[in-house]
Amino acid sequence: MTRRLWKPQKTSQQRSKTEVRRIIFTLIAVVSFSAALAQWLHAQEGSSAFEPTLPNKARAPGKAPEGMVWIPGGEFSMGASTNGHGMDEMPMASNDAGPIHRVRVDGFWMDATPVTNGQFEKFVKATGYVTIAERTPTQEEFPTAPAENLVAGGVVFAPTDHDVPLTDHYQWWSYVKGANWRHPIGLQSDIKGKENYPVLQIAYPDAEAYAKWAGKRLPTEAEFEFAARGGLSGKTYVWGEEFRPNGKWMANTWQGKFPVKDTGDDGYAGIAPVKSFSPNGYGLYDMAGNVWEWCSDWYRPDYYKTLTDKGGVANNPKGPDSPFDPAEPNEKKRVHRGGSFLCNEQYCSRYIVGTRGKGEVNTGTNHLGFRCVKSP
Repeated sequence: MTRRLWKPQKTSQQRSKTEVRRIIFTLIAVVSFSAALAQWLHAQEGSSAFEPTLPNKARAPGKAPEGMVWIPGGEFSMGASTNGHGMDEMPMASNDAGPIHRVRVDGFWMDATPVTNGQFEKFVKATGYVTIAERTPTQEEFPTAPAENLVAGGVVFAPTDHDVPLTDHYQWWSYVKGANWRHPIGLQSDIKGKENYPVLQIAYPDAEAYAKWAGKRLPTEAEFEFAARGGLSGKTYVWGEEFRPNGKWMANTWQGKFPVKDTGDDGYAGIAPVKSFSPNGYGLYDMAGNVWEWCSDWYRPDYYKTLTDKGGVANNPKGPDSPFDPAEPNEKKRVHRGGSFLCNEQYCSRYIVGTRGKGEVNTGTNHLGFRCVKSP
């Protein structure tokens, strides 16, 4: 198990600018793609047609587990067209979310909300589990790292105090000593009174450990998207075609100039408690915005092309056998879904249903959480 390290900003002078930038790049679930990658993916695209969702007709098998809802499964069109349009287009939304392809998933139970601080605390008290962000890196893991850099911590978003180029995400992300699920943005923060907020700073193995303890598992990317669509076919958002139907805010996203100030017009500047916005058609909350969520699939930008080339309907796809991200070919990444409170039409509009994110498996951030599913 490995992590990339970056020394906290106040003491980073001892490291070269080039090295710092390289290390941060490996920590961040990149929310934009290079022009070369976008061009490569565009060449892979096929049909963008959405066909009707055909839900299974079988009813839920018995009483719902606590906090979960039944997702019937069925056949649907998965993915998003280039630029993220169903009928809308947004910048930088879905360069890796095509071609649109048909998928069938079986029915399953899904947590109605992302896992909360309160739920995760129960897990930690019961098991004594220590998250990756809480573990101090060792010299054996990082033999070339200066001793003062071997500090536990996590990746944290911090707004800038002035306009910055949106091509340089190092301007608003940094590795912060002491950032973990108990202190999401560093030691000066805590989660007191926030038991019903999504737990943050969770790496993929942390999410897996919780799911196993709870008798559940993490969703596949196909399960997540089927559930997020809530029975709708090919809509831009999990609730329909309009971003704000009748002027109503439907998800926790960024308003204002990014990354300078989130004005909180939707009621929240930063993370919101779960269930702060209306559920989708299946009764699921926060399937768009608020926090990104881990899926069990390895990430490859060309995976949908692989499925399309096989033809027919993909049955319960579980992702590729191995990860590959052309932007960082040596990093092992899993899929993120749903977007977060940082998503906006200026930079990353991946609250659009069908669009994808990605993250190095041992890296948590203060805009990344998870929810679980359970097979009947």
